[in-house]
Amino acid sequence: MSLLLLENIESGTTDDEIKAFLVKYGFPPFDEIEHVPGDGSRPAVTLTFHSLEPDALRRLQPRIHHMFWKGHNLSALVMAERYS
Repeated sequence: MSLLLLENIESGTTDDEIKAFLVKYGFPPFDEIEHVPGDGSRPAVTLTFHSLEPDALRRLQPRIHHMFWKGHNLSALVMAERYS
């Protein structure tokens, strides 16, 4: 399992738009999406990929990190797995 934090997306971007964008750049479809609460200045989502190892996600991450999409410069960060 691996997690990707995608920051600075355009407000109002749908989950389906995010999925289509990522698939276009070679990512597998994510299994879960969580919208990160904040002040609205840099909307973000956390994406969970159950069948993708963190090393594989780190190899894909440069494809979209700092990409300009829908009027915003994206930030994509591979996160450490959360344990409960």
